[in-house]
Amino acid sequence: MTRIYYFLKIYLLILIALFAALLVFSQETRQLAVDKPQAVADLRTTAGAALVNAKWYVQPAHITDQDFNLPGPQKGGGDALPLYPTGLAVRTHQLHPQIGAPDFDNGFAEISPTALETRQGTGLFSFAWYKTEVTIPEIIGKLNTNGTTAVFEIVVDDYSEIWVNGKQAQGFGQTGNGVIAGYNTRNRVILSDHVKAGDTFSIAILGINGAIGKLPDNYIWIRNAVIDFYSELPSDPRWKDIGKIFTIDEKLNSVITPGTRIDKVADGFSFTEGPVWHPDGYLLFSDPNTNTIYCYHPKNHNVTVYMSHSGYTGADIGEYGQPGSNGLAIDKEGRLIIDQHGNRRVVRIEKKGPVTVLADKIEGKRFNSPNDLVLKSDGAVYFTDPPYGLPGFFADKRKELDHSGVYRIKNGNVELLSKDLGGPNGIAFSPDERYLYVSNWDIRDIHHTKTLWRYEVQADGTLKNGKVFYDFSFTEDEEALDGVKVDKEGNLFVSAPGGLWILSHEGKLLGKIVTPERPANMAWGDEDGKTLYLTAHSSLYKIRVNTGGKFSWQ
Repeated sequence: MTRIYYFLKIYLLILIALFAALLVFSQETRQLAVDKPQAVADLRTTAGAALVNAKWYVQPAHITDQDFNLPGPQKGGGDALPLYPTGLAVRTHQLHPQIGAPDFDNGFAEISPTALETRQGTGLFSFAWYKTEVTIPEIIGKLNTNGTTAVFEIVVDDYSEIWVNGKQAQGFGQTGNGVIAGYNTRNRVILSDHVKAGDTFSIAILGINGAIGKLPDNYIWIRNAVIDFYSELPSDPRWKDIGKIFTIDEKLNSVITPGTRIDKVADGFSFTEGPVWHPDGYLLFSDPNTNTIYCYHPKNHNVTVYMSHSGYTGADIGEYGQPGSNGLAIDKEGRLIIDQHGNRRVVRIEKKGPVTVLADKIEGKRFNSPNDLVLKSDGAVYFTDPPYGLPGFFADKRKELDHSGVYRIKNGNVELLSKDLGGPNGIAFSPDERYLYVSNWDIRDIHHTKTLWRYEVQADGTLKNGKVFYDFSFTEDEEALDGVKVDKEGNLFVSAPGGLWILSHEGKLLGKIVTPERPANMAWGDEDGKTLYLTAHSSLYKIRVNTGGKFSWQ
């Protein structure tokens, strides 16, 4: 028996090793496949630079002394922390020249594409500016460039920053895409996701010698510089057309064109929730299970960590299933507003970084676990507060309130608007803001109540006449009635067991969207607001919707 066990053990280890090798091979193969462009202009060669009519220029940059001020209060007051350059005058440092300054172009000298490996700068703590201007031709190789995506990639020894047409995309938690990507690593910026022959791009690159904390005895040079052209950005072909749309009423055909496909755009998460479209052109979404806010860049399919520890840092975090952030919104000033489960509060991230607590208590008692939120056009924040972020839900010893509420934050005041619902969850306004919709999932009921409610919004923003707008009790699964979004025509997209259900503003069922994982919440995105992004358990999906919706900051 011992001998049989021994051979079985060896056999099992061999199988595991073979599986691991196969997995590594498949991942490497897939990586090579999806990163292959249809055409390349190598800007370090004379022929490659000529393809896009590129000429290179370089000039050293240096540190100068500069007058400035220590942190102080905002002029006019209103800030608890000294954040603004209004304090005591000091002498500090500046990099010269600065991008966009009148004298920026004065010191450049032309350099051959084949000389980009020539060492630049003065060594140690030094900097060098490179610049080039490229013009997209109609044909590169055998590829017609019109309508393709052009991606500029550079590797600078040791760090690089990139500006395209004098601008740089910047986002909290960002690595690459213009800002420093890392030590001697590629930095990629999309010049355009729909280029036309004749498009011209002015590209400036700041090279930095490093590592700065312990400077090496070397200089600045360019290891690689190319423009990659893609007829379609790399993605997994298995993610295309991955869902199904069920039409129950023909009106749905005007909302979603028949034949519209559903695509997966990212995966590998624990439980995605609370998405919101940022005005700078990317999607933010929460993973409350891993206590993280992620950022998805649709132009290059990149996912980065926007904020870690986004909802809780308590010592007892191990007890929580969902300690992190959930619902997200962005106000008209571009500030991110977050529902934090573990911290049991609603906060706002200010432009200069500090966190403002908008609401954490009502009548001296802590909230349960703020779940979802929506902004009204007057800036008021409406949010739901079920106990589903607490480890023990309704029976959790930390629970201080005897109800689950719908609340409003306005002008610094927090007020309870409704406690009709046992488990208020998703929340959304009608386009004219005459109605507020709230989904209700109450697990205390033996049937796990699944009802969508509609409230009338009064002139002062309070609620009245809350009634069941649609009863989802016919759905068989016991999953939550979750997120709600409304399009510009008043149609509702409701996360309920079995899929994403679509209702007319009269409460008529139009159809259902089914994806491999059931969506928990949604957000309108892309430039025209007609892409509906779906956060669904471990993945992120998208679908085009003709009617589109409003962004939270509009």
